[in-house]
Formats: sequence, C-alpha cells, structure tokens
Amino acid sequence: MQAQLAAELRAAVLSGALPEGTTLPGSRTLAAGLGVTRGVVAGAYAELVADGTLEAVVGRGTRVSAGAARGQLVDSPAPGWFRRPTAAPVDGPGTARGIHFRVGVATTATLDTRAWRQAWAHAARTRVSGDYSDPAGEPELRAALAAFVGRSRGLGAAPERVLVTAGSLQALNLILRLLPPASRVLLEACGYRAARQAIMDAGHHVLPLQVDADGPVIGPDTPAARLAYVTPSHQFPLGGRMSLPRRLALLEWARAHDALIVEDDYDGEFRYGAPPLPTLAGLDSSGGRVLYLGTLSKVLTPAVRTGFVVGPGALMPALVRARTLLDSGHPLPVQHALLHLLRTGEIDRHIRRTRRWHAGVRAALTQILEPLAPHVTLGGIEAGLHVCLHLSPAHDAREVAAELARHGVFVSTLHPYTFDGPVPNALLLGYGGLTAHEAAAGAREIVRVLTQKAVAARRARRPARPAQV
Repeated sequence: MQAQLAAELRAAVLSGALPEGTTLPGSRTLAAGLGVTRGVVAGAYAELVADGTLEAVVGRGTRVSAGAARGQLVDSPAPGWFRRPTAAPVDGPGTARGIHFRVGVATTATLDTRAWRQAWAHAARTRVSGDYSDPAGEPELRAALAAFVGRSRGLGAAPERVLVTAGSLQALNLILRLLPPASRVLLEACGYRAARQAIMDAGHHVLPLQVDADGPVIGPDTPAARLAYVTPSHQFPLGGRMSLPRRLALLEWARAHDALIVEDDYDGEFRYGAPPLPTLAGLDSSGGRVLYLGTLSKVLTPAVRTGFVVGPGALMPALVRARTLLDSGHPLPVQHALLHLLRTGEIDRHIRRTRRWHAGVRAALTQILEPLAPHVTLGGIEAGLHVCLHLSPAHDAREVAAELARHGVFVSTLHPYTFDGPVPNALLLGYGGLTAHEAAAGAREIVRVLTQKAVAARRARRPARPAQV
C-alpha cells in the first residue's frame, strides 16, 4: 500500500496535477481520508522526500519540490524541421448511405465459411515457435504461391524467387529501397495514386508515362529511368490491357536503359471471355528485369494483408534484407492459414466461384449502361473489378458525380488519378463489393441522371420561339 500511494503521488506530480509548491495534507489527515494507517502515508512521504519529489519543511509541512512538477501537459508543436504530410491518397470506406462504386474492394459473399474456419483452426493447431520466422516467408508457403501463380498466370517461378509481403503497396515500398537516391521512376500518367505517393515519399522523381487503349505508350521518346511501374493486365484505372507489342517494347526499353519494371497484377485472376496475355515477367527472357507483384487481397479479402513478389534471383537477398529491417516478416498464423487454403485447393475453388459472381455483377451493370453508346462508352470491361464509363464532352464527369451523390450513388472521377496530361472525362465504377442487384440499381440511377442532363442540354440549345403578336 505504501508503494502504491508513493507511485500515485509521483504520477500526480509529474503530470502537473500537483503543481510545484503544493502543500500535501498531514500524514494523519491523509491516512484518515484513505482509510489506512498513518505509517503507510508517512512511509510514502519519506520515499518521495528521499528521491526529491517532495520536500519536508519544519513548521510548513510536506510540499512538492521546486522543479519536480512538469506543469500541465499540452500538445507541443512538432520540431521546426518537420513538414506535415498530406493525407494518404487512399479511399476510406464509404459512410453515407447508398450505393458505393468503390475500387479496390472484394466480395466475401462467395467465401466458404467452413473452409475458412478450418484454415484458421489448422493455423491454431500449428506449433508456436519462440523464434522469428523466415523474413521471406515460410518455405512451404512460398512454394505454394509459386505453384499458384504458375496455375493462374502461367508464370514459372522457383520458391526461392518468391517473397511474401503485406500487400502490393508494401512490396513496392521494398522495391523502392533498392534504387539509388533520387532515382527517376516512370509511372502511368493516369494511374495508382498510392504508388505515386510512395515513390515521392521515398525521395524519387516521378515521370509520366502516357496511356492509351493499348496501355502505356513506349517509344523512342520514352525517357530513361531506373524503374517503370505499370499495371498491364488491367490498367488502373482506365482498364485497358497492354498489347503484346507494347509489352515487348517496354522490356526492350528496360534492357536499353538498364532499368527494372514493376508489374502490378492486382486483379489478373478475373477475366471475362478475354484470353489472358502473357505476363511481362514471363516474357522477360533474361529473367532479371521484371518484379511481378501478386496479391490475395482481391482473391480472398484485403483483411489477410498478404501479397507476394516474384523477382530476379539477384535482387532477392536485398528485398529480404529490406523486409527484415522493416518488420522481420509476415505473421506466422496468417501464413499457416493461407498455406492450408492453397494446399487444399480452396483458393482455386474460391476464385472460380468469385469469378462467376463478379461476371454476374458485371453483366447486370453493363447490360443497363451499354445502350447509352455511342455518347457514353464502357472501357476496361474484359477483366478486373471495375469499369470506366467514358462520357461525351456534353457531360462533365465531376458534375455528374456530384449529382449522383445527391441521389445516393457514389462514384469517382479520374481527376485524383491523373497527374499529367488531360484528365479523361469518365466515371470510375468499382463493382467488386456490390451485388448484381446493387450494381443494377446504381446503373439505372446513372442512366437517369445522364438522360436528364442530356434532355436539359438539348432544351438549352433549342432556339427561342418568336413572340406572338
């Protein structure tokens, strides 16, 4: 009890609750108030006098020593050299009620909850080690991921060339650590906002890579850089697929400039009737230019926070070192659960179920929107979990988005994703987290708003009738 009382009094002094010079109650008075013996209080006072927190003055009692109290704690300003960053360029969950066409989300409606629980039960039964795990990922999981990417994307990879990461964004941050300071990095001019911010935060310079229907434009004027970051399977956010000639041209650019390529295949498992194109990593005959990023966020759920890098053997030790210094590796229970899902074939079955689910949502969405052509056209519908609704010049994308929000349908424009060149006049419709019913309802509201605006525009252009005499 004496130690507890001494600790409480010391904390009150340090926090400023008992300011400098405060006189404490006499030992008898405080003992009576606390319901303890006088010896407990006298002992606590003596301990605090001994360490300088309190001072005992004959005839004036016991009080807080000069310099012992910190004063009332306030939120002090940051150091003068600190520059407050802008908010991270990622979309948070929608809070307003309505239909949210959010990109980057996946459905869990197709998840086999029984298989999911079995996977985590398996992880719970696995022996717990008191040591750190392999920072590259458990060898068995790396082998299973190598086999998985071979089945799903036709990319042959040895387990030694696989690094388990906490998602694609962490993988990119690890890769950026490999570059010399202030390197130049090519990035799609209309592309992934978080990737651009990560490149700049790492102290590198972003150069725009223009994009058209065939993907990033590569030619004689493409500048030299240390790294190029691309999304060739389903360009984010426009949705086009990088043609084979463009892929070969990018690989030749990397060879000519001694550069690396980051191939972010964030939703390559979802294709709807379109034949798969070979990955850049698979086309890289030298095997030393492309770092392939895969993720289980769209395949399963972002909640598992798991992705992987398939990289050149010469770079893997440096990537593993970077992961070691960052966080020493991936949580073992997560690795064991995912390994169980891969080994039992549940992830492959889940992908087949989910692909059918998303195909149904996509069909419901496109069936209602396609009749708007040719004034409004859909892009990027062959793959992935989002489409781009390209509007005619008569419709301003931001005005349409604002009008839709007033009616409970929330979409994005391409303004936040474009950092160079003209901003495509389009709406970004992510349907990964929607049901077919929700997507259809949202599409009908889009059609209604666009039709209403088109009618109003025609009326505004109609010449006024002459006044009747």
